[in-house]
Amino acid sequence: MEHTPHIWVDADACPAVVKEILYRVAERVQMPVTLVANQLMRVPPSRFVRSVQVPSGADVADQEIVRLLQPGDLVITGDIPLASDVLKKGGYALNPRGDFYTADNIAQMLTMRAFMDELRSGGVDTGGPAAYGHGDRQNFANSLDRHLNKIIAKQKQQAAPRQQAGAATPEADDAAVD
Repeated sequence: MEHTPHIWVDADACPAVVKEILYRVAERVQMPVTLVANQLMRVPPSRFVRSVQVPSGADVADQEIVRLLQPGDLVITGDIPLASDVLKKGGYALNPRGDFYTADNIAQMLTMRAFMDELRSGGVDTGGPAAYGHGDRQNFANSLDRHLNKIIAKQKQQAAPRQQAGAATPEADDAAVD
């Protein structure tokens, strides 16, 4: 049986506006969305949206996402090491600002993260990320939409030969009866 793609959300640090976009998308494309966090997450009543609470601890939610992830699933995260694990397992990783982590950029991102950690541990104030704005939200929604459209198109393409094969069988049965 073919795997239905799933959207996993590293929910503890995910902006509320991104979660709202994901709730609407889950209903629109009827795709399961699961928020994973170490705190209770309220989600709207939906057969496509659920939350999973994991115990507190460093990377516990990340480990649960990687454990449950199937190749082809999408993970929403700003966590670069988690994104790296997702890519290794055959998934897709999208950050809340709408940028995909890829095999081409993940090594550089991990290196930059380690460098910034080293600076911070040496007492250098590296600042934080820019405030999440309307442009980030729009970029996220557009990237998500393009990705999901590709998945839906691929599913339709894969379903077409099965439908044609299924359609031929009843006709053959009818011809045999005549």
